[in-house]
Amino acid sequence: MQDLFVGKPYSEEANFAVRVVSMAANLCREIQGEMVTQALEKSDRSPVTVADFASQAVVARLLMDTYPQDPLIAEEASQTLRVTEGVKTLEAVTAYVARIHDGAEPEDVCRWIDHGGGERADRFWTLDPIDGTKGFLRGDQYVTALALLDAGQVAIGALGCPNLNHQIEPEIGGEGVVIVAIRDQGCWALSMEGKSLGKLFVSMTSDPGQARVLRSFESGHTDSGKLEQILKRLDTAHPPVLMDSQAKYALMAAGKGDLLFRLLSPAQPGYVEKIWDQAAGSIIVDEAGGKVTDLRGTPLDFTHGRGLINNIGVLASNERLHDDALEIVRSTGADRRQDGM
Repeated sequence: MQDLFVGKPYSEEANFAVRVVSMAANLCREIQGEMVTQALEKSDRSPVTVADFASQAVVARLLMDTYPQDPLIAEEASQTLRVTEGVKTLEAVTAYVARIHDGAEPEDVCRWIDHGGGERADRFWTLDPIDGTKGFLRGDQYVTALALLDAGQVAIGALGCPNLNHQIEPEIGGEGVVIVAIRDQGCWALSMEGKSLGKLFVSMTSDPGQARVLRSFESGHTDSGKLEQILKRLDTAHPPVLMDSQAKYALMAAGKGDLLFRLLSPAQPGYVEKIWDQAAGSIIVDEAGGKVTDLRGTPLDFTHGRGLINNIGVLASNERLHDDALEIVRSTGADRRQDGM
């Protein structure tokens, strides 16, 4: 894998991020191909559990080796693998991790996973080992998302997207792509082998009636009623693009989507966004020329540990549509919690 950002600030870290998300995403693709079958019951999360843990262990081990001074804040912890019921899962996770880290033992794997329990510092990394659980189980879109935060800002974001092709379009079982952004330097697409596919830029769409809205397959992730009101107010000529995970941010950065609304679900009115769900995607859209705020227009605040406690939801856009989208969100009340806060 070639070094693409030599001589620029954060060049070493950016090349590292590209390499490790590619490794982890390819490992998840192997697990998906070998464990996800048509006979899988919806309640059986074992493949995604194995992939989550294996992906986190692989990335954490590489971070420990390369940047031992940097904490990692990640989604998973090993306690469920250390009990009797978790033995078989831990065996499977260890076998997959050993494909990359030769000689890995179960205790090593647990220790690497638990490296993700770090605390916020002036400089730290955040990881979602599999973003898009339902997409993974359907054999559809998911990503490995890694970001470096420095002095309260996202400095680097990388998405390993196994089911996007080199044109940044959905293609199940295609070539796969890595999207990486560096603060104040831009956003690029790369092959899984690290070959540059060029810089990415958001669309030029400024007419809300031509906006392409990116939304999740899962209705439980949003307020479907308010989202329908927003879509009606937009009166866009295009049907929503349904897609799991931060792959939506990759499409927006490539100019193939214009708006993304992450509303509070009525089932979880007090939900606080997790930093690993937004850090990588937000800088990727920003550096492609877009804009990411919460539903009130406030910048995302990554300075409070694992959650975006000062933000309500997320609005991402190609920047040109942002003010119009914020006004529509306000008109529906989607920028307020149910308690009126």
